[in-house]
Amino acid sequence: MPSSPALALRCPVCRSPLGTADAGRAVPPKVLVCASGHSFDAAKQGYFNLLVGKGTSFEADTAEMVAARVRFLESGHYRPLADAVAAAVVPLFPAEAATLLDSGTGTGHYLRVLLDTAGAAPARVTAIGLDISKFAMRRAARLNPEVTNLVCDVWQPLPVGDDSVDVVTVIFAPRNPSEFARVLRPGGRLVVVTPRAGHLAAIAEQTGMLGIEAGKDDRLIDAMSAQFRVETVRDLDVPLTLAPREVADLAYMGPAGHHLDRDELAARLAGLTSSSAVEARFRITVFCLAGRPR
Repeated sequence: MPSSPALALRCPVCRSPLGTADAGRAVPPKVLVCASGHSFDAAKQGYFNLLVGKGTSFEADTAEMVAARVRFLESGHYRPLADAVAAAVVPLFPAEAATLLDSGTGTGHYLRVLLDTAGAAPARVTAIGLDISKFAMRRAARLNPEVTNLVCDVWQPLPVGDDSVDVVTVIFAPRNPSEFARVLRPGGRLVVVTPRAGHLAAIAEQTGMLGIEAGKDDRLIDAMSAQFRVETVRDLDVPLTLAPREVADLAYMGPAGHHLDRDELAARLAGLTSSSAVEARFRITVFCLAGRPR
């Protein structure tokens, strides 16, 4: 772990600075500790579990949902979105060095593309990845070993210091506006990716996927308005041609996966032809801090 994120981390128990106990010898480190003596050991995959107390009531993605996501994303169908996110984020980095927080990092897929893109830019990027699912974090830590990967609950105070992050990214994940505003530096940006109306509409009903509610984009802006204002919006449409197995993975890897039965889903898809034409519709919204311009 580079020194920058270690200095930016906060203990989830007492909120004091949380740093490595390895004195720089282990990369990534094996132990995080604060001055009060609260200590967190790395899992064998390299991530840290910072859930404390009663943990969380949030329903984390299961191992099966994560496996479906890995298969689908590795197929490259959503690569245009990953490239578009990187194109939106990298220009926001300060010239010399930047700290990025990827909240809801999942398997780390989008963060990997972003960091690879940033590697050609002059800025040195230090990244922190957060997710509630230990199964997703196992994948993320293997894919992004240079990232500080943390299991935590986005609805609790984030284990990140005040004014310590240049960009927060949230891709299909829950949003905690007050915490994002707290950790962002003045002039920082929040980049949010959401599905738009009509997203995967051709297969949504047959697969049992959750539809996109009318007015969802407006509700997002309203929910963020106390801390953020919209700076830019970009819509991206990606046509897809999917085999039945890919349709099943696409349905199972998202929120619907919490209530879908895999055998029932297979039965629903039995009537599909060898391929399905569907359109993915995304929105990339860049927010700046309200009242705190660059």
